[in-house]
Amino acid sequence: MKLGFACKYLDADCKQHFPFKSTTRTRFLRLQRDEQIALIANLARLNLTNLAGLLETLATQPETLRMMRIGSDLLPLYTVPEAMPLYREFLPDLYPLFERCGALARQHDIRLSFHPGQYSVLASDNPDVVQRAIEDVEYHALCATLMGFGKAFQDFKINIHMNGKKGFEGFSQAFARLSPEARNMLTVENDEISCSLDEVLQARALCPIVMDIHHHWVKENAFIQPDDSRIPLIMESWRGVQPVLHYSISQEGLIPERGYPDQQNLGVAKTKLRAHSDYYFNETLNDWALSFNAFDIMCEVKMKNLASQRLYDYALATKIIDPSQNGR
Repeated sequence: MKLGFACKYLDADCKQHFPFKSTTRTRFLRLQRDEQIALIANLARLNLTNLAGLLETLATQPETLRMMRIGSDLLPLYTVPEAMPLYREFLPDLYPLFERCGALARQHDIRLSFHPGQYSVLASDNPDVVQRAIEDVEYHALCATLMGFGKAFQDFKINIHMNGKKGFEGFSQAFARLSPEARNMLTVENDEISCSLDEVLQARALCPIVMDIHHHWVKENAFIQPDDSRIPLIMESWRGVQPVLHYSISQEGLIPERGYPDQQNLGVAKTKLRAHSDYYFNETLNDWALSFNAFDIMCEVKMKNLASQRLYDYALATKIIDPSQNGR
């Protein structure tokens, strides 16, 4: 089992190390062409340099903690129509940095992923939205392939939601338009509003299913268990690759510190329950999430790696993870 964190690496003082920098489209468009190139080229180089530094840091961590989600602004404004042609002029200069990041990840068994934003809707009933979503997925696939991934099924994960009015039919149609590399990397996740776990399972023949156990609870007020009949279907969709689940809990003060919360007794709107906590403060829920021991866990909490580190320490203390098999 690996425990991952999303995008930002924090030190003990909660300061962000290895930050990604971006810019706005408005600022970019105000500049002259040479200034535009300099801006995005320098930002991209800084981001790739910081990603390499972060991967070097993860290489010193226990094997369980070598998992992370890379921020989508690795190449700032790449999908903006005015910026994409400019990237073609200098992107080859960045290839060595991409290659270094990929080599570090493979050498030290660091599991990597992207998570395109909520506006990447492959199942939309608006063709323009679908086209932009495809372009966004392909941008993330480009970054991964430049790092040397996309060659084998799920050697890298690009995760999206299947929300959209056209549902699985629309998702399937858009999936067929993706490049082979993107299809190798794409996964689809259930959400707490539109697409239930049962609905997302329709896509299991196309791509792996990422189970978000918090989304499932918010939508269904049910705590899915490892012996649920749907778990084998999810695992089969990964075709032998270690599956991934997402783990988050509602914010501190909204649910109890122990036990399984029942939404009917909380008196809290679902919209508030969706927001993520800073840390994993409920040991009952920690035991539940860690009981899915066939899965790697992406920790979706505000305190990022600090929270995943605490969950790791808890798993060691309760002997859920064996320290003798984890580089310690």
